[in-house]
Amino acid sequence: MVEIEVNHVTKRIHKNTVLQDISAKMHEGRIYGLQGINGSGKTMLMRVIIGLIRPTEGTVSINGDVLGKDIEFPESIGFLLENPTFLGRYSGLENLKMLAGIKKRISEDKIRESIRAVGLDPEDRKKYRKYSLGMKQRLGIAAAIMEEPDIVVLDEPTNALDESGIGLVKEILFQQKERGALVIVSCHDISILKEISDEIFKLEEGRVIDHFCPE
Repeated sequence: MVEIEVNHVTKRIHKNTVLQDISAKMHEGRIYGLQGINGSGKTMLMRVIIGLIRPTEGTVSINGDVLGKDIEFPESIGFLLENPTFLGRYSGLENLKMLAGIKKRISEDKIRESIRAVGLDPEDRKKYRKYSLGMKQRLGIAAAIMEEPDIVVLDEPTNALDESGIGLVKEILFQQKERGALVIVSCHDISILKEISDEIFKLEEGRVIDHFCPE
């Protein structure tokens, strides 16, 4: 079982309040959408949830363990933040093999499967520096899902993708949900979020101004 609890989280940077008194409970096997324009707080909230940034006030707990106190980071998580970056002189497969080598949890076959799942060819020897924006985005998604983590966090995964790529992302999100992952995804397009999400949090100026379940 996986549960995330965001408890009255506020984040200030200098004198600017970028997140204000946000609370939420999230559970495995569900997709949670974060919607809002640029600067609304979506990315900052994701960074707080995955442990990259500590809140000024409030807490984030994973299965009851408080980030920054009981644990530093969620134990099983895959994430894509804006503008994924890999090593430019290596291919997509080589980059993911190096990344997977840190934890040594998955086989090369699983890495190849994840690359194919996002519409890329694991046999393509093209260097990452020659990838298009869409290819870079796809590889970032593959990196996030390849270890089948309990928590999947994707920040604007449809950026730079064409219609077929967006369709693949939707399929991947449903697959992650089906295997029991807790999925958090941000998108500025509310129509996409309504199609894929079990619950949606709408953010504006660092606040949650609406929380609803799409019909």
